[in-house]
Amino acid sequence: MSVRRRTLLKVIVLGDSGVGKTSLMNQYVHKRFSQQYKATIGADFVTKELQIDDRLVTLQIWDTAGQERFQSLGVAFYRGADCCVLVYDVNVMKSFDTLDNWHEEFLKQANPPDPRTFPFILLGNKIDVDGGNSRVVSEKKAKEWCASKGNIPYFETSAKEDYNVDAAFFCIAKTALASEREQDIYFQGIPEAVSDAEPRGGCAC
Repeated sequence: MSVRRRTLLKVIVLGDSGVGKTSLMNQYVHKRFSQQYKATIGADFVTKELQIDDRLVTLQIWDTAGQERFQSLGVAFYRGADCCVLVYDVNVMKSFDTLDNWHEEFLKQANPPDPRTFPFILLGNKIDVDGGNSRVVSEKKAKEWCASKGNIPYFETSAKEDYNVDAAFFCIAKTALASEREQDIYFQGIPEAVSDAEPRGGCAC
């Protein structure tokens, strides 16, 4: 059987309305940022191709509406996800406080085979606002939350300034690919280029 080189990874982006989910995706995929806020209605997705080791990876990034009334998008939307990205605004405590709800909602709807090992990543967005003076959620607090969820990776980002956006999504792709590889191990040769020294499930990015 031939080795499959192209991989499609489905990434779901969740978080409260207005935290910058769409802006992060637009910055990552299209390299643009808009000051106009336009609420996402329902769900929408963008795709981006990138090379990881010997693989051509297509990230299919799903953007969701943060409004409560769209949370019933439900099972079809979440199913088949390879990674879930949780986003909050470092300047809005409520957007951090609701992370538990988003985390639980995803696991309930997606129903992954092993919820404890399913790859999540947390992004603290809008660190550029007011030169960082209006932030209310400290990096320490965010990292403690990540530790409580099984040491999920954490990035602080600014969609507006394009700060850490590429690094965050590259880590998202690597994390999703590592998880997908474990399920896919029978269909491919293991590439020599992958270092055994890399922490399992984590990414050196």
